[in-house]
Amino acid sequence: MTIREFKMPDVGEGLTEAEILKWYVQPGDTVTDGQVVCEVETAKAAVELPIPFDGVVHALLFDEGTTVDVGQVIISVQTGDAGAAAPAVAEAAAAAPAAPAAEEAAPARQPVLVGYGVSESSTKRRPRKAAPAPAVAAQNGTAAPVAAPAPAAPVLPAVPAQPAGERPLAKPPVRKLAKDLGIDLASVVPTGDGGVVTREDVHAAAAAAIAPQTVPAAVPAAPAPVAEAAAVSAVPAGEPSARETRIPVKGVRKVTAQAMVGSAFTAPHVTEFITLDVTRTMKLVQELKDDPDLAGLRINPLLLIAKAVLVAIRRNPDVNASWDEAAQEIVLKHYVNLGIAAATPRGLIVPNIKDAHAKTLGELSESLSSLVATARDGKTSPADMQNGTITITNVGVFGVDTGTPILNPGESAILAVGAIKLQPWVHKGKVKPRQVTTLALSFDHRLIDGELGSKFLADIAAVLEHPRRLVTWS
Repeated sequence: MTIREFKMPDVGEGLTEAEILKWYVQPGDTVTDGQVVCEVETAKAAVELPIPFDGVVHALLFDEGTTVDVGQVIISVQTGDAGAAAPAVAEAAAAAPAAPAAEEAAPARQPVLVGYGVSESSTKRRPRKAAPAPAVAAQNGTAAPVAAPAPAAPVLPAVPAQPAGERPLAKPPVRKLAKDLGIDLASVVPTGDGGVVTREDVHAAAAAAIAPQTVPAAVPAAPAPVAEAAAVSAVPAGEPSARETRIPVKGVRKVTAQAMVGSAFTAPHVTEFITLDVTRTMKLVQELKDDPDLAGLRINPLLLIAKAVLVAIRRNPDVNASWDEAAQEIVLKHYVNLGIAAATPRGLIVPNIKDAHAKTLGELSESLSSLVATARDGKTSPADMQNGTITITNVGVFGVDTGTPILNPGESAILAVGAIKLQPWVHKGKVKPRQVTTLALSFDHRLIDGELGSKFLADIAAVLEHPRRLVTWS
């Protein structure tokens, strides 16, 4: 019987961490080669991870919602005789309370059920001196029963949370939680067996850190009784009395923030705007919806806008480029991977349609529909979001007229499409109600001069004003 470990893989290029969204197996479950054991989120994508060997799950080393570095062991599996493996897991679980003594006696590599992993460590688990609660009661001059509620202890600075010079004991997920919440583990009073800091201890410490903001200014500075302190620290962050709520930055929000900061402070952005009459394009959309040759395809204004962008790129190929800082070169792309910004339950992602320039209108419609559906289901792969060249973001679906979009890192331009509204417009010398929208084009001024950017935007507008140019300019 052997224990095999499965580490967090790099499911994309250059990824460093992933968040475990869901476990599909539990200790004692039998798994087979290729079976999906968990779902993780990384680089804005939810990815299912299959395990590459057979066996019985021995331990899940991280809880759901934990961010894990690439290369860390996330699950261990007993391989060999599958019939004998399950009882072995149960026996190991029954023997878990004796683990500290076993560690002292056997420094060799040993499997564990949860928490620290299976690698050797010079740090040994040590017994804690129990009952910090009576000490609280003694220092406050109260009877021992008053000090019984353990969660109140973190709000009293007079109580030493950890012995001086000793590293707090906590599982990796708990350490991650404390780091995300800005809590120093050394200041947390542990309530777990053997002096281990638990998730509840960290949450109690976080509530205690927020509580002073909710206490009226008239409260005396003198030490409060333990029961009163417990009442103050028990205010959850979501209650109306809580003035602030802190949300850990991770997953989609973390990746988006890093990308936007990197783009905004690397590429010199220029944004230009144009307002145009798209009445003819809207009529064409309706005609295409009624075309039996396109039956079953999703036809909408975004499809024709995407086609207009592709036609404009053909007329202005130098906009389809990237900046290579290391080589000090401009890389001209002879293909178009058209990015489409998609709002998902997990946040904004930008998958792209590979080789969009080579697709027919029908193929482009199918690709758009598949891209959006996959994104909303949270199943977009990292590969689908790599190597984009130009992006479209449709802010008009939110009723917004326009904006100044930030470039997707590594791309040369991004087009924001505003809401299409019925407005008064001069048409053939008369003011008439027409379908009008505003386009905003942001581009990297290192790559695209004002003249080139203006011509590119003007060509997109010209196609949408007179969609017959989809044929004549192609």
